[in-house]
Amino acid sequence: MSDSSPRSSSRRRLVWLLVLVALAAAGGWYWYHQHGQKGEAAAGKGARSPFGMTGPTPVRVVAVEQRSFPIVRKSIGTVTALNTVNVRTRVAGELVRVAFDEGQKVKAGDLLATIDPRPYQVALQQAEGTLQQNQAQLRNAELDLKRYQGLFREDSIAKQTLDTQEALVNQYRGTLKNSQAAVADAKLNLAFTQIKAPIAGRVGLRQLDGGNLLSANDSTVVAVITQTQPISVVFTLPESQLGELLKRARAGQTLAVEAWDRGGSRKVADGTLQSFDNQIDTATGTLKFRARFANGDEALFPNQFVTVRVREQVLDQALVVPSAAIQFGSNGTFAYVVGPDNKIQVRSLKLGPDDGSLTVVTEGLAAGDRVVTEGTDRLREGNEVEVVTGASAAPSEPAKPAVRKPGKTQG
Repeated sequence: MSDSSPRSSSRRRLVWLLVLVALAAAGGWYWYHQHGQKGEAAAGKGARSPFGMTGPTPVRVVAVEQRSFPIVRKSIGTVTALNTVNVRTRVAGELVRVAFDEGQKVKAGDLLATIDPRPYQVALQQAEGTLQQNQAQLRNAELDLKRYQGLFREDSIAKQTLDTQEALVNQYRGTLKNSQAAVADAKLNLAFTQIKAPIAGRVGLRQLDGGNLLSANDSTVVAVITQTQPISVVFTLPESQLGELLKRARAGQTLAVEAWDRGGSRKVADGTLQSFDNQIDTATGTLKFRARFANGDEALFPNQFVTVRVREQVLDQALVVPSAAIQFGSNGTFAYVVGPDNKIQVRSLKLGPDDGSLTVVTEGLAAGDRVVTEGTDRLREGNEVEVVTGASAAPSEPAKPAVRKPGKTQG
C-alpha cells in the first residue's frame, strides 16, 4: 500500500500537464486564425509581421542623375623635392660666421657661412708675388732673344746660342702659366671661404656653430637646402589602370592631378602630371609617376604622404547613382527601383567607373529613376514602400522578423 500512493500522485501530475499543453495549443490556434492570417497578408504587401509595425516599408530614395562624371585614379604618394643640396665646405679652416637662420628661405648665391679667409689671403699674395717674378724673368729673356736674333743676322754669334735663348724664353713662358694657375687657385680657395647657397630653397636646421674647425669636404654639412617651389609628388598606379592614362599622357594632354591630405578629406594643392617611369615594377605590378605642383603657399612639404587623384578623363551625360544604391547578389549587381505606384522593381545593372561615393551605370537605369539607398534589407520585387525624407529610413525601434510567404528572392 505504501508504494501505490506515490504512483497515483505522479499520474495526476502528468494528467494536469497534458491538460495545460492542450489548452495552450488551442489558444495558439485560435489566436493565429484571428490575427496571424491578417498579418501574413499584410506582410506580403511589404508590411511588417504581427510582431512589429504594419504598413508599407519605409525607404529612402535618390533620383538617378545624368551629368558629367570625371574618371579619377587614386593612389598614395610622397611629396619629393625637385632638388635637395647638402652644403659642405670646400676648404679647411675655422667656421667664423653662420649667416642664415634655421628655416630661412634663400636665393641662389646668398651667403650661408664664412670660413676664416686669412690663410687663403696670404696664399694668394704669395702666388701673386711668384707670378710677378716669373713675368719679369720672361720679359728679360725675351729682350735677350731679340738681341741674339740681331747678332745672329750679323753673323756675330753661333746658332746654338740663339737656340738656347729661344728655349729659355719658352721655359719662362711655361713657368708663367704655372704661376698664373697658382694665383687662380688661390683666388678660388679664397672665394670658397664664403659658403653660398647653390640653389634657391628653404634651409633646414643648423648643423654646425661658429668656432668649429672644418676640413675640406667634411662629412658634416653646414646646411641642407631643399627646393620647395615648385615641388613634386611621386606615386604609383597598378598596371590595370594604365591603358587610357598612358595613352593620353603620350599624346601630350595635360592631365590634372590633385593632392589631398592623407585621410582624403581636404584638398591641399593642384598640379599636373609631369612624367612616368620607363618600366613596371615586377614585384608590385605598378608604374611610378611624378606630378608637379607650383606649391606657392608651400602647403606641400617634402616627404609628406598625400592622397593623389589623377583625372584621366570626363564622361559626358553619364548616369550616376550613389554607390549605396548598388546591391550585389548571386545573379550579379542590381538596384531596387521605386515605381510610380510606390512598388519595388528589381533592375539588373551594368556598371562603369566609380569614385567611391558615386557609380556610373551603363545599363539598367534611366535618368530620373528613383533607387533605394536605405531600407533595402526587407525589400522584394513588388513590395509596397513608403518614401521617407528623415534622417534615416530605419524604424526607431528594432524590428522583429516579418512573416512572409515562401517565394523567390533577388540576390
